[in-house]
Amino acid sequence: VQLQASGGGLVQAGGSLRLSCGSPRRTSSNNGMGWFRQAPGKEREFVAAISWRGDFTNYRDSVKGRFTVSRDNAKYTMYLQMDNLQPEDTAVYYCAVARGSGASSSQSAYQYWGQGTLVTVSS
Repeated sequence: VQLQASGGGLVQAGGSLRLSCGSPRRTSSNNGMGWFRQAPGKEREFVAAISWRGDFTNYRDSVKGRFTVSRDNAKYTMYLQMDNLQPEDTAVYYCAVARGSGASSSQSAYQYWGQGTLVTVSS
């Protein structure tokens, strides 16, 4: 199963980026989706997640108020709007499809993963 994450790039601190994650219909219908990231030398961590219907979202504390996760089920696509980016947000960002319909922060709750898109924030 191939998830297509895109939208990464180089941005200055305080800037914005919008990530997109396209998924095959059969992999995301009725399933929650999430974003994770992995910085150099660190373990992969949870960033944000959204329930199947989009009525529930979940964020790690450090991105609350700056990042917004959304989805368009008609397009089988999830988005991550990232505003006021900071150097500590630099990482490879991965999208994933959950086994269930909720917005879990646990990596073990996800069954399909994309290849990742690099976000670099300069100071």
